[in-house]
Amino acid sequence: MELWNLYNSSVSVPRFFAPSLDPGDETVVLPREEAEHLVRVLRIGVGDTIAVCPDSFAIGDALPAVRPTVFPSIPRVYEKVHTAVTAKFDEATGAKRRLIAWALRVGRRVSKLREAGRSVRPLLALQHRLADLLVYSKVKSRLGGNLRVGVSGGAPLAKEIIEFFAALDIIILEGYGLTECTTGATINRPTRYRFGSVGPALPGVELRVAEDGEVLIKSDTVFGGYFKDEDATRDILSADGWLRSGDVGHLDEDGFLTITDRLKDILVTAGGKNVAPQNLENALKTHAVISQALVVGDRRPYVAALITLSEGVDPADAPRAVQRAVDEVNSELSRYEQIKRFTILPRDFTLEAGEVTPTLKLKRRVCQEHFATEIEELYS
Repeated sequence: MELWNLYNSSVSVPRFFAPSLDPGDETVVLPREEAEHLVRVLRIGVGDTIAVCPDSFAIGDALPAVRPTVFPSIPRVYEKVHTAVTAKFDEATGAKRRLIAWALRVGRRVSKLREAGRSVRPLLALQHRLADLLVYSKVKSRLGGNLRVGVSGGAPLAKEIIEFFAALDIIILEGYGLTECTTGATINRPTRYRFGSVGPALPGVELRVAEDGEVLIKSDTVFGGYFKDEDATRDILSADGWLRSGDVGHLDEDGFLTITDRLKDILVTAGGKNVAPQNLENALKTHAVISQALVVGDRRPYVAALITLSEGVDPADAPRAVQRAVDEVNSELSRYEQIKRFTILPRDFTLEAGEVTPTLKLKRRVCQEHFATEIEELYS
């Protein structure tokens, strides 16, 4: 089996590929980079072939060459592929456009049945194979043409994007974990998954949700504490071994965990309403015109957003296109959650400016500092 690990020297490999380790007599502190090396060694130990791409901008060229069967990635890569594919679909006209629409309808029907664990009737299965030949295979070729499963971790991936890929017969499984629990805590399985969730707990992992919504984790893989920092250790680790994740989420009746946001990132408007910004940002990024979105509104009278444009978008057409995207997102929200105003930034958030992490998650405080003037204008 080929395993394609997407990372550079400072980007974390999704950690839920590492099995739980039996605790020994010594406590070993592994910085993030060492944890990545551990995952690499473990995967080699079970016989996988690992392909390393040091340049994340070269992934588009590397995937067809490597032809991976498993593709663990950060969400940003899937978001970029989604944007490119939807843009290509939107360019289609006539019979080709109708063919794409039919294939997506068939794919969505099959995807819903598979997610529910139900069988696909022979006629629908035949239509699905034909749609794969005519449409899905073209998209699969962008990911190497040999992919059995994609895995996403390190940041949230919008449910709409996962469902879009599933309609194209490409399964992306989300997982979840923290450095402080060494490996992953949850992951969706190839035969048991629920889109929008990060899956059920891994073997040996216990999950609990506190009264304030914070996800708590307990397992043999939870670390013993921060080096020479007892105060920070007490803040994150309870006396009975529960790790306070800092993430807000909920468990459904089948044990699937859904993460809604970071506890510290929840916005509380001037009216006292709680708003989870990541949900809105992920919904905005499903629209091809939008590259990144930063939702603001903490202690403000309403919710607003900083928007960056996808590559190739005509700035003259952007305001109308972004407004349509915002209106569509707002149509699914309560009034207090709706984005009342937005501004389009002249550039994207970048790693060089310190505005995103190596896994391309937004650094909210830095972004808000760099664009403080634009934020104030949204409330002027």
